[in-house]
Amino acid sequence: PDIRVLLLEAGPPDRNPYIHLPAGFAKLTGNAANWGYSTVPQHHVGGREMWYPQGRVLGGGSSINAQVYTRGHAKDYDEWAQTDGCAGWSYKEVLPYFRRAEDNQCFSNEFHGTGGPLAVSDQTSPHPISKVFLRAAQEAGLPFNADFNGERQDGCGLYQVTQRNARRCSAAVGYLKPVLPRANLTVLTGAHTTRLLIESGSVVGVELVYAGGRARGSLRADREVIVTAGAIGSPKLLLLSGIGPADELKALGIPVAHDLAGVGRNLQDHMDVYAVNELTGDQSYDKHLRPHKQLWAGLEYLLFRTGPAASNLAEGGAFWFADTQARSPDIQFHFMVGSGLEHGLEKLKNCGVTLNSAFLRPRSRGSVRLRNGDPFAPPLIDPNYWADPYDRKISIEGFRIARRIMASPAFKPFVLAERLPGPQVRTEEEIAAYACKFSKTDYHPVGTCKMGVDAMAVVDTSLRVRGLEGLRVCDSSVMPRLISSNTNAATIMIAEKASDHILGHLAA
Repeated sequence: PDIRVLLLEAGPPDRNPYIHLPAGFAKLTGNAANWGYSTVPQHHVGGREMWYPQGRVLGGGSSINAQVYTRGHAKDYDEWAQTDGCAGWSYKEVLPYFRRAEDNQCFSNEFHGTGGPLAVSDQTSPHPISKVFLRAAQEAGLPFNADFNGERQDGCGLYQVTQRNARRCSAAVGYLKPVLPRANLTVLTGAHTTRLLIESGSVVGVELVYAGGRARGSLRADREVIVTAGAIGSPKLLLLSGIGPADELKALGIPVAHDLAGVGRNLQDHMDVYAVNELTGDQSYDKHLRPHKQLWAGLEYLLFRTGPAASNLAEGGAFWFADTQARSPDIQFHFMVGSGLEHGLEKLKNCGVTLNSAFLRPRSRGSVRLRNGDPFAPPLIDPNYWADPYDRKISIEGFRIARRIMASPAFKPFVLAERLPGPQVRTEEEIAAYACKFSKTDYHPVGTCKMGVDAMAVVDTSLRVRGLEGLRVCDSSVMPRLISSNTNAATIMIAEKASDHILGHLAA
């Protein structure tokens, strides 16, 4: 209560009803509530520019994601600690923060907590075709797993989701809304931070544009500035402020305030390669695109909090091995109960389903760079997908497993035909050519302000920017390497642990 906090958000408040409606995320990967970014041409994926949504709304990515609650594998965090020099971030040390954050509807044990700000629930009314997916995956050799965040990760199951009473629980809903009445908290939306103010080696405040771009100003911080703009926005802001590789900043005419080579480097992301199958009848949520069906779905949601509108649409999932020698599952599947749910993917004439497969630990590394010194210009985002041939190999093998699941006996009564890429696409080269045309981000960028001790580390293990006072970065950009799952839960864990560092509860 003796610390005053000002929260600056470039986007609007989270009043868009699609944000809080679980199925609404399919409407949010377009231009609504996000920055509308695209990548630079991906040289190893056919030279294609890919759509790259990042949250621009109160709650950030947690307000527009598919609400899947997965944490990654225990070995991910042990690797942070043992290989990347991030002391204090092993699985044993971060597990208490996962548990502290969580209010799990179903589990309460050594892996799960209750009473925390983040609501985690079982799905209220999963579609019957998602249960078919579970049977099919087991027929393909994957064991059933009731809890991907428990003792083991491998297998297939229904995802738990960040929802309560069939409404999204974003970081804004779970953490911010309950404390808005506090006198020591001010929230300013529509406030685009354009630069950090640096004096004598200390960050002392920010410059911002607000009121719809009509006003400019600066604000000073008594204690410190915490940057939480994500794996794209955080390095962009640091670079605009003269914090980053000196040669790169000089070439853009930006005065160098602090030469820090790792800012904007080390970008990692999961890339999806997916199979779209047409069904024999009205057996997916595609049927609810018809106006009268939408009306019925809306009534069902309002009356019972069940049905299509209560779904996160990515209901079923699995973790499995494309490389049998991998130290833990290296492929994640999201079973989408529809054929045109993703940005840029047209739905089929009849109902369909989509099975996404993503290689979890890519070896390729990309970057986030400035286009110029204009704070409103989109950055140059280069995930550098498939730069390492191993990533290509494992992605293709993961896609083949997805196909094997969809060809299992359980799906025979329901699947009419594979429409994308189609049965004519069989060889490695043919699958790669298809992926170059239709693959997409899995929305999990990390690593561009990485934590660590080497020369490319941007923040230390307390998330303080190395070589500067008064500045921390606290978001997915600090992950030294990508975790083996969706990233939202891990980002919230990072914030929980950071809060203890900020308050002095943990040793620096």
